[in-house]
Amino acid sequence: MNSIEFPFSDLIAGYVTHFDRENDIFGIKTSDGRDFQAILTPMTYAKLIQNLDELYPDATGTMRSLLEPGRYLFTYGVFYPDSPKFEAKQIIFLGRTKGDYLFEKPNWWINQVSSLGNFYFKSQFDDGDINYRNYRTNLALSGERSPDNFSQETDTISRLVYGFATAYLMTGEDHFLEAAEKGTEYLREHMRFRDLDEGIVYWYHGIDVEGIREHKIFASEFGDDYDAIPAYEQIYALAGPIQTYRITGDPRIMEDTELTSDILPQ
Repeated sequence: MNSIEFPFSDLIAGYVTHFDRENDIFGIKTSDGRDFQAILTPMTYAKLIQNLDELYPDATGTMRSLLEPGRYLFTYGVFYPDSPKFEAKQIIFLGRTKGDYLFEKPNWWINQVSSLGNFYFKSQFDDGDINYRNYRTNLALSGERSPDNFSQETDTISRLVYGFATAYLMTGEDHFLEAAEKGTEYLREHMRFRDLDEGIVYWYHGIDVEGIREHKIFASEFGDDYDAIPAYEQIYALAGPIQTYRITGDPRIMEDTELTSDILPQ
């Protein structure tokens, strides 16, 4: 086995086996049975796991009292080549007591998908008017949209529609359903081509938007399948509408799906 002659950081998930208060060392045993010795430093900090939109739940002051045997936690830190111990930089506790897992609370995932949905809703439709003409494929981490001339990709809009439809199924919040329905209509009006002679439907890669004008992009512009019509893009185009269909039962969505499937390999 090659010796490691450089420091590297890693994340360890496991159960506390013991805590030596005198030396600030605690043991971690992973679910697959590996044991590690972690050491606390003056710079080590800790927190409870937090959901989106929640305040930062600091636990640095009570960190040592929480290191009780049997508690599951995540420890991020550094392995140094001259020490067998793992130097802990951050500890994330999953609850306030041993056996408490905050993400198992009934509303945890509902709150999370609601937060995600509201972030994208506000970022794409900041004035509350659900107009997919303003949709941007790329958003800054702050939610800021790109300038006026931009591209809209069919698969990313469809995935956003899928997310809104799923958010409605989980939360029952009506603005998510409205966003899913209007996104489905936008895809049908701007990204869909129906060949009446052949009796098929296929979907454009996307459109370039310049003011009130738009230019259809038929074939893929991605490097690995450039100038082709990838089957996966046709499938992605259906993902959002089909999730919306599960809510509304709109027969037009099912018709589009069946006519699109006719161009795919059987």
